[in-house]
Amino acid sequence: MKDEFLPLFEPFDLPSGVQLKNRIVMAPMTHTASHLDGSVSEVEIKYYVRRARGIGMLITGSAAVMANGGFPGSAAADRDELIPGLRNLASAVQSVGTKAVLQIAHGGRKCPPFIDDIVGPSPIPEPKEGAIVPRELTAEEIPDIIRAFGEATRRAIEAGFDGVEIHGANGFLIQQFYSPHTNRRDDEWGGSRKERMRFPLEVVDEVRRVVQLHAKKSFIVGYRITPEEAETPGITMDDTLALVQALALKKIDYLHIAQNDIGSGSQRANGDTRPCIEIIKEHAGNLPIIGVGSIRTAENAAQALQAGVPLIALGRELIMDPEWLKKIVQGREDDIKTKLAKTDQLQLEIPDSLWGIIMRVPGWFPVETEA
Repeated sequence: MKDEFLPLFEPFDLPSGVQLKNRIVMAPMTHTASHLDGSVSEVEIKYYVRRARGIGMLITGSAAVMANGGFPGSAAADRDELIPGLRNLASAVQSVGTKAVLQIAHGGRKCPPFIDDIVGPSPIPEPKEGAIVPRELTAEEIPDIIRAFGEATRRAIEAGFDGVEIHGANGFLIQQFYSPHTNRRDDEWGGSRKERMRFPLEVVDEVRRVVQLHAKKSFIVGYRITPEEAETPGITMDDTLALVQALALKKIDYLHIAQNDIGSGSQRANGDTRPCIEIIKEHAGNLPIIGVGSIRTAENAAQALQAGVPLIALGRELIMDPEWLKKIVQGREDDIKTKLAKTDQLQLEIPDSLWGIIMRVPGWFPVETEA
């Protein structure tokens, strides 16, 4: 292995006391391979384990905290009967020496139209043709959703996961509450930035309360954010920095920055042309950052570490090449796959459902045309 890549393999201690064996994380991604009732399938376990080998931490795709907050083919953590399947997933990932983190989420207005009760902070539909207008949550319902995040955390603890990641990104319900685009409320859950921030912070507080009550060992609590929104009004970099500073006081373990390109800059940062992640890191204090997006090569990852990002998440890269890290150890970083062949599915143990997404969404994955 080349010396320049040695930092990728250094252990990292999270604030909770959990140590990751190296700096590489599998990013949470939709695979739609769970059973339709939200229970974990053997297919998804094999998919995850194949990619967990060698990395420091694996974050699952989103698991719904309520029945009306999920997506078909995604796991759920909204009822106790799902704990055995979640336990099988956690133990399988841990069996190859990797920390297992369950992402917990509520989709809000992003949930599919056949969901009986699509909800949001305000009746603002997604900006796309045929979008459902979500039902505005009542003030009395909101604490129930916060408690649901806590109950999902309890189930993750009972299932043996090493932690949870609170999904506050990608336009899901938590982000909808913080966004001035989707939150037009005039009660204590909306209005000013401080009031819009209340829901995200109370979710964090509830998750941490449950961890302190139920976890018998150090337990990871992470939070994922999307730095900006395109809509006006929408989340700006100033909004994000205010949230980051508030989260840094909550004693969580990491902040996961959801971007398509780790080096992309802000469109709404008052002329600051630096990458978003660099601006955020300045305001995060001692809160560790996970960077993700277009980190395709060993050189990309090493450069991100040198720039001060302590943890690197890989998404599509680990789907295309589960041996991404192994090849670096063996000095074969030039052999890392950067394209999928149409004959790769079985060898890479990619679920049929995910393979279908890859094949029908042009440009989502680089695919070799000659295969």
